[in-house]
Amino acid sequence: MIRYLATLLFSVLLLLLSPRSAASQAHASRPGGVQDWLALAELPALAIAVVFGFLTAHALRGGRLGAGMTLIAWGFLVMAVGHVTMQVEMLFGINLFSALLGARGGQVAWVVALVVTWGLTGTGFFRLYRASARV
Repeated sequence: MIRYLATLLFSVLLLLLSPRSAASQAHASRPGGVQDWLALAELPALAIAVVFGFLTAHALRGGRLGAGMTLIAWGFLVMAVGHVTMQVEMLFGINLFSALLGARGGQVAWVVALVVTWGLTGTGFFRLYRASARV
């Protein structure tokens, strides 16, 4: 199982680090379209998911379920930061990652943020699954 996951992660990283894939992460669309409004509407939903994720983790008072929920909440928080940067780029034409870290550094930071989001969320759900299987 671990070998399969490591191979899958390595393959995804190779695909994401390709220049064509990194450029496609901009999610370009025509300004002012329905896609822009839907993308903006997504931000409050992400904020709610983060807040309730941490509230649920706190209500579970740690333990196996609380630890898993905390990881999921952190994953959603990283995802929310990524989505905010996408909205800043869409609305103002400023790529925050590239502005702070340069073109190549910005691409690498974007991939790292994706992997961190997937890793935290996946690990959190896996911990929830393992904890629920023991009940």
